Formats: sequence, C-alpha cells, structure tokens
Amino acid sequence: MAVPSSVPVPPSVPVPPSVPVPPSVPPEAICEVVVTGPDPEALAALARTLVDERLCACGQVIPAVRSIYRWEGAVCEETEARLALHTCSGLVDAIVARLAKLHPYQVPCVLALPVVGGDRRYLDWVRAEVRRAR
Repeated sequence: MAVPSSVPVPPSVPVPPSVPVPPSVPPEAICEVVVTGPDPEALAALARTLVDERLCACGQVIPAVRSIYRWEGAVCEETEARLALHTCSGLVDAIVARLAKLHPYQVPCVLALPVVGGDRRYLDWVRAEVRRAR
C-alpha cells in the first residue's frame, strides 16, 4: 500500500506485532516476504540491510508495479517498487519488526508467502545464509 511517506508514524504509537506464522510451519521452512515501497532504491537499501543482518538470504527488487488501493476513503493509484525477500519462516517476525522501523510508509505491505518447492540447492543456500530463528 502506497501510504505517503509524508505521514510518519508518531514515535509514541506502538507498532503492532506481526501476525505470527502458525506453529505448524517449521521455522526452517522457506518463505518469500513481499514488500512494496516508493522506489527501487529505497527497497534496495532495505534489502541490503536485511541481508547484512542475515534476516534474509537475498532480496530481489522489481522496479515498477502499479498499485491500486483504498486509503482514507479514497481510491489511489501509484507506481511503486516490489521487493521479494527469501528467508526462513522463523525470521518473519524479526523482518516485520525491522521493517516497521526502517520502512518509509506508515502502513507498509509486508506479506509472508510459503514456498512449497524449488531447487533443493537454492533452498539449502537460503537456510545457510540466514541466522537461526530464536
């Protein structure tokens, strides 16, 4: 959702917790966390931080997506960028918390999607590159 960055979250407003990953999903299960943002550079900076902190193995930036959404009673349409983060489900809460501090939007789109299959070598690489979930 392209909530204008000119509407900051006041420091006194607590960030609500993320919706937890169900306990039936093992923490080492691979998932993709989708994030939208104002531009590719902003999302690349977020990806670099999260990779550096080992919260995700990689971030893939898609420079332009068209978002249509309702915000404060009006239908809005914006060009945004999209970020796909590859990580383990046990790190989703930490990613959501980190993005709550770093993301420029008041209500950023952050969705964790399950990965149901893929190249075993890539999935093993993702697990090896992220920190262990606590």
